[in-house]
Amino acid sequence: MSTPKDDAMPAATLILLREGYGRPEIFMQTRAKTMGFGAGMIAFPGGKVDAHDMELAASRLVASSGNLDLEEIAARVAAIRESFEEAGVLLTHGPEIAALDFIEAQPAIASRALAFSDFLARHDHQIDLDVLVPFARWVPPPGLHGKRYDTRFYLARMPEGANAGHDGNEATTSWWITPAEAIARADRREADVMFPTRRNLERLAQHASIDALIAHAMETPIVTVQPEVRMCDDGLHLCIPEGIGYPVTREPLETARRA
Repeated sequence: MSTPKDDAMPAATLILLREGYGRPEIFMQTRAKTMGFGAGMIAFPGGKVDAHDMELAASRLVASSGNLDLEEIAARVAAIRESFEEAGVLLTHGPEIAALDFIEAQPAIASRALAFSDFLARHDHQIDLDVLVPFARWVPPPGLHGKRYDTRFYLARMPEGANAGHDGNEATTSWWITPAEAIARADRREADVMFPTRRNLERLAQHASIDALIAHAMETPIVTVQPEVRMCDDGLHLCIPEGIGYPVTREPLETARRA
């Protein structure tokens, strides 16, 4: 029997963290209005897991202390690649890369003119999968959106001395912000946010430090979140399970459908 995940494309999202003034800050971008999914929405860097990510996952350029399966490794590789393509943040280990090589590689890898693995090998860099902390996994129900993704969310500390931005192609603006302020912007209708992003912002906003947030993620088992449409007293809502770390577990279907 098929499951709701069977026809969903694998994807990965990275939530970059840095200490702010009193609360952790996260890195967010506004997706270009030309994007086929989440156009104009605020989101975290991320994208589809492609065939090259699967190949790279099985190579010597990837290291981990954990016993991870190939799909999990490929998702982490994709999250790291996307963070470089979209935000200019390279979560790898190796010798310093010249600024010009770094700048030129970002759009070349995004356009597939340069393979991410070739870039890493050229500069003797290796991916350390352990810098990513699994946070969530979401799969939307069939019929809610045109495209369906099986998306794994990861947390990672922003590397010291690194800068994050936006590529001007898939993402048009970017900023560091507390999860609570991102929610407030959405409430003021200054930004549009997708249902999974909103729920994850609410979950992130519960924690007063990066250490507390990472501890929460590590002690909370990853349960695949598969939202369901349910009739409640006040109408149709999109709902997620209780008891898996999310303080808000439903939203009116009218607003939750936006993507």
